[in-house]
Amino acid sequence: MPQIIELTDLSRPELDVFVRLTEAQLRNRLEPEKGVFIAESPKVIARALDAGCEPVSLLMERRHITGDAREILDRCGDVPVYTGDGSLLAALTGYALTRGVLCAMRRPQLPPVEALCANARRVAVLEGIVDTTNVGAIFRSAAALGMDAVLLTPTCCDPLNRRAVRVSMGTVFQVPWTRLGSDAGQWPQPGLTRLRELGFRTAAMALSDDSVTIEDPRLLAEDKLAIILGTEGDGLAPATIAGCDYTVRIPMSHQVDSLNVAAASAVAFWQLRAR
Repeated sequence: MPQIIELTDLSRPELDVFVRLTEAQLRNRLEPEKGVFIAESPKVIARALDAGCEPVSLLMERRHITGDAREILDRCGDVPVYTGDGSLLAALTGYALTRGVLCAMRRPQLPPVEALCANARRVAVLEGIVDTTNVGAIFRSAAALGMDAVLLTPTCCDPLNRRAVRVSMGTVFQVPWTRLGSDAGQWPQPGLTRLRELGFRTAAMALSDDSVTIEDPRLLAEDKLAIILGTEGDGLAPATIAGCDYTVRIPMSHQVDSLNVAAASAVAFWQLRAR
């Protein structure tokens, strides 16, 4: 049975995870393997539980205990549940809770790249994408449109950031993902070499004079393809483009030069999915 704890003030240290810690502190306050993240809304929390994530504590409006969060509570055992009315919780957290429920969860251990890609045919590689909304949207497209895994370069933002998790609608727990290296010096090399050793041909999504259209039949014929997407604004680094097997463009109309990276990912994932 859950431990229901009524809230009246901010003083409880157990509330730090919801109220006072930054995203960086959630990741790094303890050893990385003991870090936590925040999942928001019953649907997202349920997907995290389905993926085996371990709940630490919950914060929710009182009305949800017997309402939207009832099934979540049944699955979380005896973890503490901090509760109060909606106005109190908004004052505590500084924002209105999406559907009134937050769950602090242990960060899962990331798998090795080789294990993640062993049976994959299509993977997305995110280079230095720092906007959490874009990362969440890309994960949602990856889940919906046939990507087997997502690989993040060392400078890409955290997919378990609260906003990224929420925008993804919990698909960050459904699509396998890991980091392609632990520091910036490991991308684009030896990262691209690792992908080739795993059997992947690499497709850099970029505008250049020698790019091929996304409809090029050679791309669909590739058994294993890594689709590489670049950071907002500048796009992929020149060294990354030079090191890839293909440079791929999405044809544009009406003098539009490019799409937002999240929109471009959806087009690329659909067109280049494994047949």
